[in-house]
Amino acid sequence: MRNNSVAIIGAGITGLTAAFRLQQRGIPVIVYEAGPRVGGVIQSVRQGGFLAECGPNSILETSPKIASLVADLGLEQRRLYSEPRAEKRYLVRGGKPVEMPGSLGGFLKTPLFSAGAKLRLFREPFVRRAAGEAEESVAEFVVRRLGQEFLDYAIDPLVAGVYAGDPARLSVKEAFPKLHALEQRYGSLILGQTLGARERKRRAEVSKQSAKKFSFDEGLQTLVDTLHQKLGNAVQLRSPVASIRSSPAGWRVIAGGEGARKVAEHSAVLFAGTAGKLAQLNILADGVPSLAPLAQIHHPPVASVVLGFRREDVAHPLDGFGMLIPRVEKCHTLGTLFSSTLFPGRAPAGHVTLTSYIGGARNPDLALKDPGTLAELARQDLRKLLGVSGEPAFQHSFVYREAIPQYNVGFGRTRELMARVEATAPGLFLAGHYRNGISLGDSLVAGHDAATRIAASLGVSSELARHIETPTLVEA
Repeated sequence: MRNNSVAIIGAGITGLTAAFRLQQRGIPVIVYEAGPRVGGVIQSVRQGGFLAECGPNSILETSPKIASLVADLGLEQRRLYSEPRAEKRYLVRGGKPVEMPGSLGGFLKTPLFSAGAKLRLFREPFVRRAAGEAEESVAEFVVRRLGQEFLDYAIDPLVAGVYAGDPARLSVKEAFPKLHALEQRYGSLILGQTLGARERKRRAEVSKQSAKKFSFDEGLQTLVDTLHQKLGNAVQLRSPVASIRSSPAGWRVIAGGEGARKVAEHSAVLFAGTAGKLAQLNILADGVPSLAPLAQIHHPPVASVVLGFRREDVAHPLDGFGMLIPRVEKCHTLGTLFSSTLFPGRAPAGHVTLTSYIGGARNPDLALKDPGTLAELARQDLRKLLGVSGEPAFQHSFVYREAIPQYNVGFGRTRELMARVEATAPGLFLAGHYRNGISLGDSLVAGHDAATRIAASLGVSSELARHIETPTLVEA
């Protein structure tokens, strides 16, 4: 009988989600993970009553597929939605955090933007749309439609908060495809936001701006740990994949772990690792184009610096999600999350937790400083912007030397390359934040959708589960 097992390369959130969804369909999987742990950038640290997230801090519930995964994992009772008071957001202008307006009336009164910038916004519906085939940077797109001031004080800090990127390099079509689509379809971002909301409602989806944010009682690592537990021995840690080769059965995977070479046959392979690892993967199959260009995708380093303070040592009320800092404010940090406001259990009684990010495309060298320097750089900004005094009661820093993939101008050609690879190598699938969007929600949905595509290609139903043999790893 044909072996309908699936190899999944990479035990980040995309790979784990895909594996779990395939397992639910009765399709056996092996997840090959080069490192000693699952979860990729997701890692939660609990110490002395403080909880630090080394990477992302929350998931946006933009799709019913996300809520379905939480339910199927039995995690609904451990899910924490963000506190209502955490909906308020701040932007820094003139060395002070200023609340972002949440309504037209608030926008007209806010000191964040000058009278000229506000008037310019009302011209936006009358700005001509760009040619559909044109590729603009985010900066070019925003200046054309909204003006320089909106770029400096709204979009630049937003891009830093989402991508840790540079709006002058990111492609609006690739990095913010919905913005590009709004202009192309409606000719206006303002009109598109209103009319597009009706379509999202029909699809049971919500925009990222209005989506609920959630985590878990012990942080986001709860999710990946639970997926790992469900998958059990299907996850093979310390098993870097050296090559994959097309074979009569589908694909032969050669992995090296603990000094031994392991070989297994699979009907399909899903690569859910990083762009750099995909570029290095030795794919032996006729007609498959080289993936070497993926090594050129820029991943600027980002440092996460989590500091805990006594509540009385912070002057700001911390009544919101956090603050974003424009480049023109010349600070060390990209922004700070008010972590203990966002979710309960992030700090002991009488204390608060603040998570700051340093580096990215704006200041890559700063992210690579030693932990003590990173903490001091963050504290300098916190003293100035939030009135933080005293010594931290807790501190933890983590550096991602290659953090978020940048969907810069020209990234469309990379997407086309990945589509060609899949078209020329039946049974090979590509999914992850190097292709499907960089947020955790994007990665969860990508894993779900990849599992659906793979199951369809195999034509395997859940009723066949008892007849399918689990693949065996053979040391070669």
